[in-house]
Amino acid sequence: MGGGTTAALPTGTVTFLFSDVEGSTRLLQALGERYAEVLDRHGAVFRQAIRRTGGQEVSTEGDSFFVVFTSALAAVETAVDVQRALAREQWPEGTAVRVRMGLHTGEGTLGGDNYVGLDVNRAARIAASGHGGQVLLSKTTASLVEHDLPTGVTLRDLGEHRLKDLARVEHLFQLEVAGLAGLFPPLRSLDARPNNLPRQRTSFVGREMELDETTRLLSEGRLLTLTGPGGAGKTRLALQLAAGVGEQFDGGVFFVGLGPITDPGLVAVTIAQSLGLPEAQGETRTALDRLVAYLADRQVLLVLDNFEQVLTAAAVVSAVLEASPRTKVVVTSRAVLHLYGEREYPVPALRRPDPHHLPDLASLSQYESVRLFIERAMAVRPDFAVTNANAPAVAEICARLDGLPLAIELAAARVRLLPPEAILTRLGDRLALLVGGPRDLPARQQTLRQAIAWSHDLLRPEERRLFARLSVFVAGCRLPEAEAVCGPPHELGLDVLEGLSALAENSLVTSSAEDPAEPRFGMLETIREFALERLAASGEEEDLRRRHAAAFLALAEDTAPQLYGADRRRCLDRLEREHGNFRAALSWALQRGETATALRLAAALWRLWQMRGHLVEGRRWVERALALPDAARHPQARLRALTAAGGLAHWQMDIEGQRGYYEQALALARDLGDEPAIANALYDLGFPLMYTGELDSASAVWEESVALFTALGDRHGAARARWARAFHRALTGDPAGAEQDLRQALAAFEEFDDAFMQGWVHYGLAHLADREGDYERARAGWSEALRLFAAADDHTGVVFQLELLAKLEATAGAAERAARLAGAATALRAASGTRLTSQFEMTRVPSQVLREDVVRDTATAAAWDEGLAMTRDQAVAYALEAPVPQGA
Repeated sequence: MGGGTTAALPTGTVTFLFSDVEGSTRLLQALGERYAEVLDRHGAVFRQAIRRTGGQEVSTEGDSFFVVFTSALAAVETAVDVQRALAREQWPEGTAVRVRMGLHTGEGTLGGDNYVGLDVNRAARIAASGHGGQVLLSKTTASLVEHDLPTGVTLRDLGEHRLKDLARVEHLFQLEVAGLAGLFPPLRSLDARPNNLPRQRTSFVGREMELDETTRLLSEGRLLTLTGPGGAGKTRLALQLAAGVGEQFDGGVFFVGLGPITDPGLVAVTIAQSLGLPEAQGETRTALDRLVAYLADRQVLLVLDNFEQVLTAAAVVSAVLEASPRTKVVVTSRAVLHLYGEREYPVPALRRPDPHHLPDLASLSQYESVRLFIERAMAVRPDFAVTNANAPAVAEICARLDGLPLAIELAAARVRLLPPEAILTRLGDRLALLVGGPRDLPARQQTLRQAIAWSHDLLRPEERRLFARLSVFVAGCRLPEAEAVCGPPHELGLDVLEGLSALAENSLVTSSAEDPAEPRFGMLETIREFALERLAASGEEEDLRRRHAAAFLALAEDTAPQLYGADRRRCLDRLEREHGNFRAALSWALQRGETATALRLAAALWRLWQMRGHLVEGRRWVERALALPDAARHPQARLRALTAAGGLAHWQMDIEGQRGYYEQALALARDLGDEPAIANALYDLGFPLMYTGELDSASAVWEESVALFTALGDRHGAARARWARAFHRALTGDPAGAEQDLRQALAAFEEFDDAFMQGWVHYGLAHLADREGDYERARAGWSEALRLFAAADDHTGVVFQLELLAKLEATAGAAERAARLAGAATALRAASGTRLTSQFEMTRVPSQVLREDVVRDTATAAAWDEGLAMTRDQAVAYALEAPVPQGA
């Protein structure tokens, strides 16, 4: 989208003008590189006319214009001026540039930086129905200008036409301009071909990409099946597709609603009736015979709606396609027909914004779900508008309703009585809130619950049982967890994979392949809520919750040891994807007093929370588990949870809390006589002792830890303790000893393929180099650490290295680069929740250190702001760029 005006767009009563060049693809092929000249000249002609008449260019895209006027007469004058100017032009190689235009006057309602509402859609549809050189006016616009037309211009009444938006009949007029062509082919309206497409009460919103894709698929094949759950908008998309391609079918376009029938034997009869093929008296042929005979030599498009409950009648579709080579069929169904040559198109949800990263108000209406909400809300409350105050609520409503058109329409209807903020607070029970659809819709579409129940009730009993059990998962699951939780075949009545396939085919379960080795299955939250109701009614919920917690405890404990090696990015990603399931398992364990499960799960997840920046949340979970009344009855699980709590407090720079947890862990390990745990607790305790200046005590516990790990034959543990001891040696004036410890530790970590600790060794070596004033070696070390942490998407590790590189650049005189890195580090630190800073500088808050060190003037302040706006990946890439030498 380009062009446009920077002036404020007018609201109130305005006239919209849409235009595009007819046959632009043909012109491009004929003119090649010279087509750009033609397009530029066309744009110049248009803009000159707009300036003269006072219109405002809203947008351009390719060869199309969208312009708005406060005067209907000015819009007409612009259209006349443009058509006359284009006709006078001497175009290259004898070509002609023929532009079609559509004008409509109505309410100019802004949604961000563009217009929304029925009137702007009507103007676009009017333009799309015309031909090159033709200017079409709605009756509203014609009535405003008919007595004051420019000289040499008259109106021709073209009568009423059904346009491709299916929402209304339009009475259209054509501008007759003296000296220009006045005769054109029939309008590209639904009336151009026989059809029975049902009139719709509302406009079609968005779905441009889906229409393009389904149009392409239909052009490449003869059977296209649109699949999706109830409320996904399959029927409306199929109707709009049919309206858009209808002119290609001389025999007509026919909609066949199969929702009311459940007997597959009635499908052929219903299709024949929709085509107007009554059974003649004494007729001996079957309905299918009559149907294939009628269609044999005709070019017809059939839209078969709601095929899911008559799937065994797929043979009727096959017979029709075989007998009539020019007939095509579009099917809407929650499951495919499994016919040869069938193309499936799963209808996606409407695009919706991320409520946690909202775009500005001007960009919000670019999301289809938001546009749909706005238009349907305006239908029941004309003064409704999205504002800075209610935009977050509208965005979250669209997100929490999964972008399902039916759900959004039902929610928008509530605007009659409730503002968006109030609707949002009631979305905890979506299915109870989203009722009250139009009474003339099928019953299954009047509430979201009925729409989902329509699909659910067609399942086999064992599939319904699996559907209910799957609701225990939050944001989906992998196959191993589904099998572990939902039960074996003899219990369920079917194999889990077989059942998942059936549910996916029936559009009640989605599948994705983020990890090609492990497909993931999930439900839209609106569907999951329905499934949860079924699970609660089954009496199986408590047992399923227990199985669920056990499965995810096993996953967390099996994966935890892998969070340090070269494969840790994939392992962290896997745990991150299951975060919703871990939260659900922890909540259940805490509520039910399943203390061992809560302690073990919190202990297994603490590195995920630390590395991925969930410090506050993670510490809350661990502390709630430790506070359970019988935690002391599970000493090993409690010991690991104390270590986890201390680790999270460490990264939050809560030295007192950290020390308390580590001291408890050491005491408990000694009580248990658990020497590996004692060695680890000593290693942990050294950090808060160092932070509080108790350097001798820190040295003592680290020396004891090294000795104990060595005696146990734990070379990895000994390397960790040496790494920690290196900081003490550096702080007490022994850089050579510190470097020796770090080098020995690095060799061990490389042997054990521990990328996590390798990163922290490089961090320490770079500190030593920085203290010696060796810029290049310090930068290389912190850059290598940054690469290792970024490779695993380790948020806290990345923050550290960015801060240190920023300080290094500031010292080297690269002020703006330093400020940019510092701003990025500050934003990422705030997002991750980490407050821990370098062991070598503990006296000031990190953000204060950075800002004081790098922001010196207007240029560095601007660079700081640029850094604040960077994503993590952008900041890492920028940090790893080779800096420009000073003075170059």
